Amino acid sequence: MDSISNMIIMLKNASLAGKESVSLPYSNMKNAIALCLKKEGYVNEVSKKTKKGFPVLEIKLVYIDKNPKITEVQRISKQSRRVYLKMKDIHSVRNGSGLLVLSTPKGILSGKEARKEQVGGEALFKFW
Repeated sequence: MDSISNMIIMLKNASLAGKESVSLPYSNMKNAIALCLKKEGYVNEVSKKTKKGFPVLEIKLVYIDKNPKITEVQRISKQSRRVYLKMKDIHSVRNGSGLLVLSTPKGILSGKEARKEQVGGEALFKFW
């Protein structure tokens, strides 16, 4: 299973169902993605907890006037097909109302941050 795809689908489904938070198995990659989403305002709080002896990532979701901030996700780079973008190929998602998340040599960055840092990388997914 693709753990990143599982994470973003869980975030989307929980936000559309009106859940306050999501718990998922911890990994450093998921934690870095969650911190990037927090920096961009798509999640409220990210914390590492332990449940039944296993580390768990607890993510609190954002709602605007009882409407979820995360309504749709699209996985770009998959295990079977990796997609890499150069800095000049990184464009805004949905005219700036969405978010592109990339794995770069400088860590997990949003599309805006990657253009500012002038780095490209593997395009992970889009949020809007």
